[in-house]
Amino acid sequence: MMSVTADDLGSTIALDGGRKVRGNLTQARIRWMVLALVLGFGLVGGRLVQLGMVVPDTTIEGQARDAITATRPPILDRNGLEMAVDIRVPSLYAEPRRIIDVEEAVRKIRTVLPDLSEPWLRDRLTGDKGFVWVQRELSPAIEDRIMRLGIPGVEFLTESKRFYPGMSEASHILGSTNVDNQGIAGIERHMDGENVALLQELGLARGNALAPVELSVDMRVQHVMHEQLVDAMSRYQAIAAAGVMVDIHTGEVIALASLPDFDPNQPATALVKDSFNRITAGIFEPGSIFKTVTLAGALSSGAVTITDQFDARFGIRFGRFTIDDFHGKHRILSLPEVYKYSSNIGTIRVMQAMGKEAFRQFLTSMGFDARVPFELPEMRLPTVPKELSEVGAATASFGHGLSVSPLHMVAAYAAFVNGGNYVPPTLYRRDQAEAEQFYRRVITERASAQIRYLMRLNALEGSGSQMNKAALGYRIGGKTGTAEKVVDGRYSASKVTNFFGSAFPLDNPRYAMVIMVDEPKRENPQSGTTAGWNAGAVTGRIVQRVAPMLGIAPDFSPLIDEQLVPPELR
Repeated sequence: MMSVTADDLGSTIALDGGRKVRGNLTQARIRWMVLALVLGFGLVGGRLVQLGMVVPDTTIEGQARDAITATRPPILDRNGLEMAVDIRVPSLYAEPRRIIDVEEAVRKIRTVLPDLSEPWLRDRLTGDKGFVWVQRELSPAIEDRIMRLGIPGVEFLTESKRFYPGMSEASHILGSTNVDNQGIAGIERHMDGENVALLQELGLARGNALAPVELSVDMRVQHVMHEQLVDAMSRYQAIAAAGVMVDIHTGEVIALASLPDFDPNQPATALVKDSFNRITAGIFEPGSIFKTVTLAGALSSGAVTITDQFDARFGIRFGRFTIDDFHGKHRILSLPEVYKYSSNIGTIRVMQAMGKEAFRQFLTSMGFDARVPFELPEMRLPTVPKELSEVGAATASFGHGLSVSPLHMVAAYAAFVNGGNYVPPTLYRRDQAEAEQFYRRVITERASAQIRYLMRLNALEGSGSQMNKAALGYRIGGKTGTAEKVVDGRYSASKVTNFFGSAFPLDNPRYAMVIMVDEPKRENPQSGTTAGWNAGAVTGRIVQRVAPMLGIAPDFSPLIDEQLVPPELR
């Protein structure tokens, strides 16, 4: 029999105790490891939740990144010619917190961009900002030179920049964009939502911002009008000139120019004195082109007829003042003679036959009390007295004592020759079916036919003869207007604003136009300063150039003019 000793028992107890201690230690370590992992995952999860709740910075110095890098839709004329397009350009920015040596960065950047102010650039590159602009809209060549400098924290962002191939030719139509490619004037501003609600009501707004924007403008006609206005300012030493042509059936603006103008590729040039849009943002006393308004209203109302005669032997007295004719015939005048000779006396007699209240109401119906509904934001309210006194109505009848824009006048002339329907003008494409939804009858068809005859008569025998010589064969007619300017509160005989309102071809009218020349001088000693010599002549030269472009063939048959004569006068 084997015996168990005390030594053997002691050794076994010690081994079991060691195993137990090691087991407990392992379990403790595992528990600590699990706890550490839980805490670690908890911290990571908490950080992820925190980051998920942070709204990312989508702006660059207060401007949305998407807005800065966004592309604007191209603008096309009615024939698909590009008037405004986007080009991609590099812009230089810096991350100051990544710049190691500010002085070195300033020195190197100024070797390529020496026009940057050193203190400004140093301040710009100092600090812990994550993004600052250094210079926008640079050339690829400059981008390459700066990248070769290898400056940490200096990078480029590709932006969209607006480019206008026509330079200043359509500047007052297009407007311009700012450095962030946002529209700040003209149709560019309208495209960004200016007055869209109002214009949608009038059918003038367009929806898809991504599609090309098609304007009603014909850049061929726009080029000719702009060229002739530049020539007029030089030829007549004028301080300004402007013009607008519309399709009388659709209201589409075919051309619109105003000088002085600006280069939309350099928006700062728009700030030059007097470079505002005189067609929409200028209001003027229209002078005798307003006589067409007076006669149209009176003929349409039935207050006068085309065969009536009016006493123009003597001036008309109002208290201490007498209104007379500029080149008075001082005899009885027929209504066509009142228009042909631009008789103030005869026009007042016509207005008085209509009645000053009815005359004032007709001005309201023609839209002379409010802005013309139009896309351009650069507009001014006309100034037409709400109530007309006897003398106020008399002077208003021949275009004095009230101020309206040339856009008001061209819209009125379009209505007078298109059969009597007022249609709001537009810079967007619009077919006749769309336009007819906005027709508003303002004069009768018979009165419209009689006005066409009077306008053609004035071209053949009256103050529009200079215009007619320049545009022979295109059956154009119109009315001159020479308005004395107010200087120091009084009318000046030496400073005038001249207008010519016209339409062509009058046997089948398609277009109306208003031309303005401000403060013209004599072209030569044999010429004059009244509207026929300048605004009328400019009108004729424009029509002679653009009529063939618009599909109007010349026709010299005298039968055409005979057919315009009203039956009562044949």
